[in-house]
Amino acid sequence: MSEKRPAGRTSKAEQTRAGIVDAAMSLFRSGGYDATTMRAIADEAGVSLGSAYYYFSGKEELVQAFYDQLQVEHAERAGTAYDTTVFADRLRAVMDAFLDVAAPFHDFGGQFFRNAADPRSPLSPFSERSTPAREASTELFRRVVEGSDLKITPALRAELPELLWLLHMGVVLFWVHDDSEGQQRTRTLIAGIVPLVDRAARLTRLPLVRGLVDDALGVVRQLRGA
Repeated sequence: MSEKRPAGRTSKAEQTRAGIVDAAMSLFRSGGYDATTMRAIADEAGVSLGSAYYYFSGKEELVQAFYDQLQVEHAERAGTAYDTTVFADRLRAVMDAFLDVAAPFHDFGGQFFRNAADPRSPLSPFSERSTPAREASTELFRRVVEGSDLKITPALRAELPELLWLLHMGVVLFWVHDDSEGQQRTRTLIAGIVPLVDRAARLTRLPLVRGLVDDALGVVRQLRGA
Protein backbone atom coordinates (compact mmCIF):
# COMPACT_ATOMS: atom_id res chain seq x y z
CA MET A 1 0.00 0.00 0.00
CA SER A 2 1.02 3.59 -0.55
CA GLU A 3 3.09 5.19 2.16
CA LYS A 4 1.40 8.57 1.72
CA ARG A 5 -1.85 7.49 3.35
CA PRO A 6 -2.16 7.91 7.12
CA ALA A 7 -2.14 4.79 9.23
CA GLY A 8 -5.41 5.74 10.92
CA ARG A 9 -8.44 6.53 8.78
CA THR A 10 -11.71 8.24 9.64
CA SER A 11 -14.99 6.54 8.90
CA LYS A 12 -15.55 8.95 6.00
CA ALA A 13 -12.11 8.16 4.60
CA GLU A 14 -12.83 4.44 4.82
CA GLN A 15 -16.12 4.94 3.01
CA THR A 16 -14.40 6.94 0.28
CA ARG A 17 -11.70 4.33 -0.08
CA ALA A 18 -14.26 1.51 -0.24
CA GLY A 19 -16.26 3.46 -2.80
CA ILE A 20 -13.21 3.80 -5.03
CA VAL A 21 -12.53 0.06 -4.80
CA ASP A 22 -16.18 -0.75 -5.62
CA ALA A 23 -16.09 1.64 -8.59
CA ALA A 24 -12.91 0.05 -9.88
CA MET A 25 -14.32 -3.47 -9.59
CA SER A 26 -17.47 -2.39 -11.44
CA LEU A 27 -15.47 -0.89 -14.30
CA PHE A 28 -13.04 -3.81 -14.43
CA ARG A 29 -16.00 -6.14 -14.88
CA SER A 30 -17.77 -4.06 -17.50
CA GLY A 31 -14.87 -2.70 -19.53
CA GLY A 32 -11.87 -4.80 -18.63
CA TYR A 33 -8.82 -4.11 -16.49
CA ASP A 34 -6.56 -2.81 -19.25
CA ALA A 35 -9.14 -0.42 -20.70
CA THR A 36 -10.10 1.12 -17.36
CA THR A 37 -8.31 4.32 -16.39
CA MET A 38 -7.84 5.91 -12.98
CA ARG A 39 -9.82 8.93 -14.23
CA ALA A 40 -12.75 6.69 -15.14
CA ILE A 41 -12.57 5.08 -11.70
CA ALA A 42 -12.55 8.48 -10.01
CA ASP A 43 -15.55 9.60 -12.06
CA GLU A 44 -17.44 6.41 -11.26
CA ALA A 45 -16.70 6.84 -7.54
CA GLY A 46 -17.68 10.50 -7.61
CA VAL A 47 -14.30 11.78 -6.41
CA SER A 48 -11.57 13.86 -7.98
CA LEU A 49 -8.68 12.21 -9.74
CA GLY A 50 -6.39 13.63 -7.05
CA SER A 51 -8.48 11.99 -4.36
CA ALA A 52 -8.33 8.65 -6.14
CA TYR A 53 -4.54 8.89 -6.30
CA TYR A 54 -4.42 9.95 -2.64
CA TYR A 55 -5.86 6.59 -1.63
CA PHE A 56 -4.35 4.44 -4.37
CA SER A 57 -1.17 4.86 -6.37
CA GLY A 58 -2.75 3.16 -9.38
CA LYS A 59 -4.86 0.29 -10.66
CA GLU A 60 -2.50 -2.36 -9.35
CA GLU A 61 -2.90 -1.08 -5.81
CA LEU A 62 -6.66 -1.09 -6.27
CA VAL A 63 -6.50 -4.75 -7.21
CA GLN A 64 -4.40 -5.42 -4.12
CA ALA A 65 -7.06 -3.69 -2.02
CA PHE A 66 -9.62 -5.95 -3.66
CA TYR A 67 -7.51 -8.99 -2.83
CA ASP A 68 -7.29 -7.85 0.80
CA GLN A 69 -11.04 -7.25 0.93
CA LEU A 70 -11.72 -10.67 -0.56
CA GLN A 71 -9.56 -12.29 2.13
CA VAL A 72 -11.54 -10.55 4.86
CA GLU A 73 -14.80 -11.79 3.35
CA HIS A 74 -13.34 -15.28 2.89
CA ALA A 75 -12.32 -15.41 6.55
CA GLU A 76 -15.77 -14.30 7.66
CA ARG A 77 -17.54 -16.84 5.45
CA ALA A 78 -15.19 -19.62 6.59
CA GLY A 79 -15.71 -18.86 10.28
CA THR A 80 -18.00 -21.82 10.96
CA ALA A 81 -15.55 -24.25 9.32
CA TYR A 82 -13.69 -24.55 12.61
CA ASP A 83 -16.76 -25.64 14.59
CA THR A 84 -15.72 -29.22 13.85
CA THR A 85 -12.39 -30.91 14.53
CA VAL A 86 -12.66 -33.12 11.42
CA PHE A 87 -9.81 -32.04 9.14
CA ALA A 88 -11.52 -32.96 5.86
CA ASP A 89 -14.70 -31.11 6.79
CA ARG A 90 -12.72 -28.02 7.77
CA LEU A 91 -10.71 -28.03 4.56
CA ARG A 92 -13.73 -28.45 2.31
CA ALA A 93 -15.66 -25.73 4.13
CA VAL A 94 -12.81 -23.24 3.77
CA MET A 95 -12.32 -23.99 0.08
CA ASP A 96 -16.05 -23.83 -0.62
CA ALA A 97 -16.26 -20.53 1.28
CA PHE A 98 -13.85 -18.95 -1.19
CA LEU A 99 -16.07 -19.95 -4.11
CA ASP A 100 -19.03 -18.37 -2.33
CA VAL A 101 -17.38 -14.97 -1.87
CA ALA A 102 -15.59 -14.97 -5.24
CA ALA A 103 -18.63 -16.01 -7.29
CA PRO A 104 -19.71 -12.47 -8.25
CA PHE A 105 -16.26 -11.83 -9.76
CA HIS A 106 -15.90 -14.96 -11.86
CA ASP A 107 -16.71 -13.31 -15.17
CA PHE A 108 -13.63 -11.10 -15.07
CA GLY A 109 -11.40 -13.48 -13.15
CA GLY A 110 -9.60 -14.35 -16.37
CA GLN A 111 -8.65 -10.72 -16.92
CA PHE A 112 -6.93 -10.57 -13.56
CA PHE A 113 -5.29 -13.93 -14.08
CA ARG A 114 -3.75 -12.76 -17.35
CA ASN A 115 -1.95 -10.02 -15.42
CA ALA A 116 -1.34 -12.04 -12.25
CA ALA A 117 0.18 -14.95 -14.20
CA ASP A 118 3.18 -12.77 -15.08
CA PRO A 119 5.75 -13.61 -12.35
CA ARG A 120 7.08 -10.04 -12.60
CA SER A 121 3.66 -8.51 -12.01
CA PRO A 122 2.83 -7.00 -8.60
CA LEU A 123 -0.56 -8.66 -9.05
CA SER A 124 0.99 -12.13 -8.86
CA PRO A 125 -0.18 -13.96 -5.71
CA PHE A 126 3.50 -14.73 -5.11
CA SER A 127 4.68 -11.10 -5.33
CA GLU A 128 5.95 -9.07 -2.40
CA ARG A 129 3.01 -6.70 -2.71
CA SER A 130 0.60 -9.63 -2.39
CA THR A 131 2.19 -10.74 0.89
CA PRO A 132 -0.64 -9.52 3.19
CA ALA A 133 -3.35 -11.28 1.16
CA ARG A 134 -1.21 -14.41 0.80
CA GLU A 135 -0.48 -14.58 4.53
CA ALA A 136 -4.13 -13.98 5.40
CA SER A 137 -5.18 -16.82 3.13
CA THR A 138 -2.48 -19.15 4.47
CA GLU A 139 -3.66 -18.38 8.00
CA LEU A 140 -7.07 -19.85 7.17
CA PHE A 141 -5.41 -23.13 6.22
CA ARG A 142 -3.24 -22.99 9.34
CA ARG A 143 -6.45 -22.87 11.36
CA VAL A 144 -7.72 -25.84 9.36
CA VAL A 145 -4.75 -27.90 10.56
CA GLU A 146 -4.42 -26.63 14.12
CA GLY A 147 -6.87 -28.21 16.52
CA SER A 148 -8.09 -30.71 13.92
CA ASP A 149 -8.11 -34.48 14.28
CA LEU A 150 -5.23 -34.79 11.79
CA LYS A 151 -2.25 -36.61 13.31
CA ILE A 152 0.95 -35.86 11.43
CA THR A 153 4.60 -35.20 12.21
CA PRO A 154 5.55 -31.76 13.56
CA ALA A 155 7.65 -31.08 10.46
CA LEU A 156 4.74 -31.70 8.11
CA ARG A 157 2.34 -29.80 10.36
CA ALA A 158 4.56 -26.73 10.06
CA GLU A 159 4.62 -26.89 6.25
CA LEU A 160 1.10 -28.12 5.56
CA PRO A 161 -0.72 -24.73 5.72
CA GLU A 162 1.45 -23.33 2.94
CA LEU A 163 1.08 -26.52 0.91
CA LEU A 164 -2.69 -26.28 1.28
CA TRP A 165 -2.55 -22.66 0.13
CA LEU A 166 -0.68 -23.80 -3.00
CA LEU A 167 -3.40 -26.39 -3.57
CA HIS A 168 -5.95 -23.60 -3.13
CA MET A 169 -4.17 -21.57 -5.82
CA GLY A 170 -4.47 -24.55 -8.17
CA VAL A 171 -8.20 -24.76 -7.47
CA VAL A 172 -8.55 -21.02 -8.10
CA LEU A 173 -6.87 -21.46 -11.49
CA PHE A 174 -9.32 -24.26 -12.30
CA TRP A 175 -12.19 -22.01 -11.16
CA VAL A 176 -11.04 -19.19 -13.45
CA HIS A 177 -11.39 -21.52 -16.45
CA ASP A 178 -14.56 -23.25 -15.21
CA ASP A 179 -17.49 -22.25 -17.42
CA SER A 180 -19.97 -24.71 -15.90
CA GLU A 181 -23.18 -23.40 -14.35
CA GLY A 182 -22.28 -21.77 -11.04
CA GLN A 183 -18.78 -23.25 -11.47
CA GLN A 184 -20.17 -26.56 -10.24
CA ARG A 185 -17.21 -28.45 -11.69
CA THR A 186 -14.92 -26.61 -9.28
CA ARG A 187 -17.09 -27.64 -6.35
CA THR A 188 -16.99 -31.22 -7.65
CA LEU A 189 -13.19 -30.95 -7.81
CA ILE A 190 -13.04 -29.78 -4.20
CA ALA A 191 -15.39 -32.55 -3.06
CA GLY A 192 -13.16 -35.12 -4.76
CA ILE A 193 -9.75 -33.78 -3.84
CA VAL A 194 -10.31 -33.09 -0.13
CA PRO A 195 -10.70 -36.79 0.84
CA LEU A 196 -7.55 -37.57 -1.14
CA VAL A 197 -5.59 -34.89 0.72
CA ASP A 198 -6.98 -36.17 4.02
CA ARG A 199 -5.98 -39.77 3.34
CA ALA A 200 -2.59 -38.84 1.94
CA ALA A 201 -1.79 -36.70 4.99
CA ARG A 202 -2.76 -39.49 7.37
CA LEU A 203 -0.63 -42.01 5.46
CA THR A 204 2.46 -39.93 6.22
CA ARG A 205 2.54 -41.45 9.71
CA LEU A 206 3.45 -44.84 8.24
CA PRO A 207 7.19 -45.52 8.61
CA LEU A 208 7.69 -46.31 4.92
CA VAL A 209 6.01 -43.07 3.88
CA ARG A 210 7.49 -40.85 6.57
CA GLY A 211 10.98 -41.02 5.07
CA LEU A 212 9.70 -39.91 1.67
CA VAL A 213 7.82 -37.05 3.29
CA ASP A 214 10.92 -35.93 5.17
CA ASP A 215 12.88 -35.93 1.90
CA ALA A 216 10.14 -33.95 0.15
CA LEU A 217 10.01 -31.39 2.96
CA GLY A 218 13.78 -31.07 2.70
CA VAL A 219 13.39 -30.14 -0.97
CA VAL A 220 10.71 -27.58 -0.06
CA ARG A 221 12.94 -25.97 2.53
CA GLN A 222 15.86 -25.97 0.10
CA LEU A 223 13.79 -24.26 -2.59
CA ARG A 224 12.52 -21.69 -0.10
CA GLY A 225 16.06 -20.83 0.88
CA ALA A 226 17.35 -20.69 -2.70
